[in-house]
Amino acid sequence: MMLGRPDAPSWRDHDLRLVPAALAAWGGTLAGLRLGWWAAATFGAVAVVLSAVLLARRRGRWLGAAGALLVLGLVVALPTAWRIRGADQDALGPAAAHGLTATLRVEVTERPRPIHSAGYADQQAGTRSVVVDARVESATVDGQPVASTGRVLLIAPVAGWGGLLPGQDVTASGRLAPARGGELTAAVVYLQSAPTGVTAAPWWQRAAAALRSGLHDLCAVLPEEPAGLLPGLVLGDTSALPEQVEQEFTESGLTHLMAVSGGNLAILCGSVLLLCRLLRIGPRVSAVAAGLCLGGFLVLVGPAPSVLRAGVMGGVALLALALGRRGSALPALAFSVCVLVAWDPVMAADFGFALSVFATAGLVLLAPRWASSLVRRGVPPGYAEGVAVPLAAFVVTAPVIAGMAGTVSLVSVVTNVLAAPVVAPVTVLGVLATVVGPWWPGAGHVLVRLADPEARWLITVARQGARAPGAVLTWPGGWWGGLCAAGVLVVVVVAMRFRRARLLVAMALVAVLLIFVPPRVLSPGWPPKGWAMVECDVGQGDAVVLSTAEAGRAVVVDTGPEPGPVDECLRRLGVDRIPLLVLSHLHADHIGGLSSVFDGRAVGAIAVGPGRAPAWAWQQVSQQAAAHHVPLLELSDGQRLGWPGLSLDVLGPRYVTSRAAAEQDGTMINNSSVVLRATTAAGSVLLTGDVELAAQADLLAEGVDLHADVLKVPHHGSRYSLPQFLTAVGARAAMISVGAGNGYGHPAKSTVDVLGTLGVLVTRTDVDGDTAVVPGDGGPAVVRRGEPRGPPR
Repeated sequence: MMLGRPDAPSWRDHDLRLVPAALAAWGGTLAGLRLGWWAAATFGAVAVVLSAVLLARRRGRWLGAAGALLVLGLVVALPTAWRIRGADQDALGPAAAHGLTATLRVEVTERPRPIHSAGYADQQAGTRSVVVDARVESATVDGQPVASTGRVLLIAPVAGWGGLLPGQDVTASGRLAPARGGELTAAVVYLQSAPTGVTAAPWWQRAAAALRSGLHDLCAVLPEEPAGLLPGLVLGDTSALPEQVEQEFTESGLTHLMAVSGGNLAILCGSVLLLCRLLRIGPRVSAVAAGLCLGGFLVLVGPAPSVLRAGVMGGVALLALALGRRGSALPALAFSVCVLVAWDPVMAADFGFALSVFATAGLVLLAPRWASSLVRRGVPPGYAEGVAVPLAAFVVTAPVIAGMAGTVSLVSVVTNVLAAPVVAPVTVLGVLATVVGPWWPGAGHVLVRLADPEARWLITVARQGARAPGAVLTWPGGWWGGLCAAGVLVVVVVAMRFRRARLLVAMALVAVLLIFVPPRVLSPGWPPKGWAMVECDVGQGDAVVLSTAEAGRAVVVDTGPEPGPVDECLRRLGVDRIPLLVLSHLHADHIGGLSSVFDGRAVGAIAVGPGRAPAWAWQQVSQQAAAHHVPLLELSDGQRLGWPGLSLDVLGPRYVTSRAAAEQDGTMINNSSVVLRATTAAGSVLLTGDVELAAQADLLAEGVDLHADVLKVPHHGSRYSLPQFLTAVGARAAMISVGAGNGYGHPAKSTVDVLGTLGVLVTRTDVDGDTAVVPGDGGPAVVRRGEPRGPPR
């Protein structure tokens, strides 16, 4: 039955009896996780008292609701509160507070998750570490046995840990650290060595791992982006997905497609039920077949909170079908929340779980009514459903996303409407390829190739959505940000019911867009005519573009902390040919966006300094160069490189420490940064990477000519800059590449004050966005994106 039927159910048609119990279980458990076990006990006691009052009145309609509320209130007040208290008082907690060393025998409970590092401070992790959830079976701290059976979070190297499966027992030794509150985790354990005493995983986990690996092998026949996306759409496995694509899906509001949940299960079970109906199989056998498909898929993708929520709900719905009771989906949703929160209280604080529950509630409660309203206004049913479903999902999930990410996607509804037609086909084809591939590789390859166009379409929708002007609106993060977003949406939805209010809402939305969408995004005059250099706004990192005399051709120095921002900057500048890409040093905030520089561009060579630390970063750069058949060059002081309208002089580094020493000290890696002076059509520019006090002192001591019209301030304006060094440059403008709200204190007030004392115009990418240097009447001029040209002070 279509959503958009004129007789969509009203609120009174839904069975709400389990909703109070679900809210009590979720709210009480969340309160206990955030405030302490006493809050859960208090919340549960209040629920018990309320249920007793309802039972005393003996209202027939609400007796079932009161009974369910009584049971869940007791669960929250007693076992859940006791589990929260036990985790808070686990014996590993005091040891973790003192950073002691422990040897643990643990059982892996979830598949390892990769860590993506976006900054140099976590350079040793990068993408080479994983997070492993585990349960302690036995523990010794500094050689003394400790009674603990709590949860631990293992931060471990990929080698030896990345391939573990749920159900395996391992022994690990590492340093303990305190866990974050609200996760029922006794401690975090930082590991350096591979696990020992590894037992075999259950056979079903091994079979599921083989199927997941088989899908990756089948996808190898596809280009990199669809090959990485297809496992994400089918299994929620984004390990092979380029970071740029992942970011584009987030910014365009499509990230939920890679979080396996109720949508995937509905597609698969619906396909099985449809096939059974075509074969004229009875409802009970059909429900059993769909249930087997449901159970197998849950094992295949793993026990993520949103997957378990959808699995329990789907199981309840299939049981109702088998028994001939076609009840509403709302009781199934409420029942799944009750069961899962009671079984694993941590789910109450999981954002993925909340997104899944809210999205399902929106599809059950809002989408049918809105679709029916559109049908009554003359919109064809199919189009009405296509608009109502993503709009309802956006409205109910936007507060959660706003609180979680601190952003709101303004293009989410449009991108979801465009993506909807291909989601079901690509899911079914991907699952069939996963199951068939190990037994019949030829058929698996055919199925994967059939899914390729759908995956490419989703990538195109996500990419264009992310590139739309004002696609993402910055919003306050955290609980208060989420509550504010919820309040705004409630006001808008209620106001839309009244004609005059709709006009006021429309006017308010237009005003908000005009005020808060950054003017630089809408500016038609970017880039400024004759630009010679642009400091790209890439967040907490560096990326500089130096123009040559040929249109579309530029040298790039550093690529920022992640794929995406540098790509967008280069697209705005119209750069499609890069004769040389220079990486000043190998910290993640300078090489993290390397992969996106190659997107649609020809790169002649990658140049680096003599430093090769950290080792993981050098390996990553080498692999990227080899994958794109680009040569690697080494720069040394005294070299000069030139192109029409641009020349580069290599001024440093003057010394490079050994790799072993640099691996232990990030400051040494900073001081090995390549220092360049670029001669451009607008004047000279000194590019300093992240050189700190020692390297700056060496350049001064050796009498290197540092004079330049424009200075790229070292190390994002940190306090580790010598006033003598800044004075020796004699720049008229100083450009600081820095991320808004960064935790490093960049730029330092002392450095900015010195530059101000010298009469230098200071620009900051966190405030000014992309910043260009152009020829002026009396020297170089600085243009902030969206602002008119003006000479520096």
